[in-house]
Amino acid sequence: MLGADWVTISALATAGGTLVLAVATFASVRSANRAARVAEQSLLVGLRPLLVPSRLEDPAQKVAFAEGEYLVVPGGSAVAEAGDETVLLAAALRNVGSGIAVLHGWRFYAGRATHAEHAGLEDFTRFTRDIYIAAGDDGFWQGSFRDASTQEFADARGVVESHGEWTIEVLYGDAEGGQRMISRYTMRTREDGVWLAAAGRHWNVDCADPRD
Repeated sequence: MLGADWVTISALATAGGTLVLAVATFASVRSANRAARVAEQSLLVGLRPLLVPSRLEDPAQKVAFAEGEYLVVPGGSAVAEAGDETVLLAAALRNVGSGIAVLHGWRFYAGRATHAEHAGLEDFTRFTRDIYIAAGDDGFWQGSFRDASTQEFADARGVVESHGEWTIEVLYGDAEGGQRMISRYTMRTREDGVWLAAAGRHWNVDCADPRD
């Protein structure tokens, strides 16, 4: 009987030790996973861009288009030109995030866009060249309409010639192709005729929205 008791006690001790080891292992794995998530989040923060209109005192940006055309955009402003065959648009931006911004596409609205949701990703016009804006540096967005038979061309030309307000949404992300965002900017006409760029909304595409 005494031998049986020792066997039981030994088995219980072994089981208890195994349980303690399992609990310690589980806690260690949870801690390691938490540390990994924190490290990943810190890495992503270091890569995250955020584009806003540049400051009025920032230097002007020379924005080149096809066939040697270009616009000079003062800090904090937008510039547009409309003709029979082309409508050229550009806005000065500044990257206040901590990572390089890579611009992917854009969406134009004639007038001030006030709807709560951004355009669908399939509705964005892709850039024909790569545009990067370094962290803490100035850069630009550019767009153009070259098919005079489209309604988009007519809308853009009309608002430019009347010097009315217009809006763009820009799709961009970090240098690794992730953390995509959509930012909306409205170009408001100043009394002297200059378009001033104003940021309206910023949406996260690949992660949770901060307003949720």
